[in-house]
Amino acid sequence: MTQPTELLTTLKSELRRRGLSYADVACRLEVSESTVKRLFAKGNFTLQRLSEVCAIAGLDIAELALIADERRRDVEQLSEAQEQALVADPKLMLMAFLLLNDWRVEDIRKAYAIEDLESIQLLARLDRLKLIELMVGNRPRMRLSRRFTWRAGGPIQRFFERQVQSEFFNSRFDGPGELRLVLNGMLSQQSIAELHERFAKLAEEFESRARDNRKLGVEQRQGTSAVLAIRPWSLSIFDAFRRTG
Repeated sequence: MTQPTELLTTLKSELRRRGLSYADVACRLEVSESTVKRLFAKGNFTLQRLSEVCAIAGLDIAELALIADERRRDVEQLSEAQEQALVADPKLMLMAFLLLNDWRVEDIRKAYAIEDLESIQLLARLDRLKLIELMVGNRPRMRLSRRFTWRAGGPIQRFFERQVQSEFFNSRFDGPGELRLVLNGMLSQQSIAELHERFAKLAEEFESRARDNRKLGVEQRQGTSAVLAIRPWSLSIFDAFRRTG
């Protein structure tokens, strides 16, 4: 659970990000600026007042808690040993993946063949790997950021290339929610660089949707992957006809 101080720190940050000052908040709440400053300094918000200030920032309390939780996650890249530990144990990797996507432990046990004791053992291992913080009552607090990156050439990337990539593309992409677009053309280096920027923005949109959907129950969400790839390339059977020299 996100701590109250983390919520208020995040709320101040979100207000600043939107260009809103204490004076702006005071005006919207019809109170003095000093009152708003005291609210944030002492942290003595009522639930109603917190909801009102969140609304000024264009958020509700649940959305604020999700943003605060994501900012608290401080692991953005795993070590070689951490990646290897996950790849070596499919259940451990499954548990980490589902927790990263905001599954509750009880929902994981209902959906997958993981019993109570085994789930606690898996959580303890993730805690030792410093991917989660195990709280009172065996409640996991995720430390791994959704934006974490693989190690170049590391165990997770090799696992992706060896198994995930082939499974993902072994499809006609004609089912519900599926889409495959294959584009070919002759592009300049500048155009390729511009497409890289567009792809990066699309990836940010995907993450934004995933973040917004965290408030939904697991029964309303489904595992979804998108692969964005571009490179200067030609088909080998065409290259065989190129003139040499």
